[in-house]
Amino acid sequence: MKIRLFVVAIVAIAGGARLLGHHSFAAQYDSSKAIRLTGALTRVEWTNPHTYFYLDVKDEGGKVVSWGCEAGSPGALSRRGFKRGDLKIGDTIVVDGYRAKDGSHLIDARRVTLSDGRIVSGASAGDGGPQ
Repeated sequence: MKIRLFVVAIVAIAGGARLLGHHSFAAQYDSSKAIRLTGALTRVEWTNPHTYFYLDVKDEGGKVVSWGCEAGSPGALSRRGFKRGDLKIGDTIVVDGYRAKDGSHLIDARRVTLSDGRIVSGASAGDGGPQ
């Protein structure tokens, strides 16, 4: 009986952690704080449930600041024509999105202009964020 209770507790904890990992737009981002970043791509994490990529962006003072950009799942991005190979380290890209509520250097990447000029949607479908 104790073993069964232990297994149920572990499954509940693991399931809860997974639910906390996946969030809606409004839980983390502020739709009143639109931002455009232009910078050099430094890292790509093409993983589920969200893709992350990172840019080095110069601020007004010329200081380089590293920004994280959260996009949709790899499968959703691929279905929209946004492939992993489109993001090449060192490329300069433009990302339009919304800042994290906590003020960190993280944005929800709604629209990405790739180095070849193509514009792709980085949004997570159905996340409650601005279209």
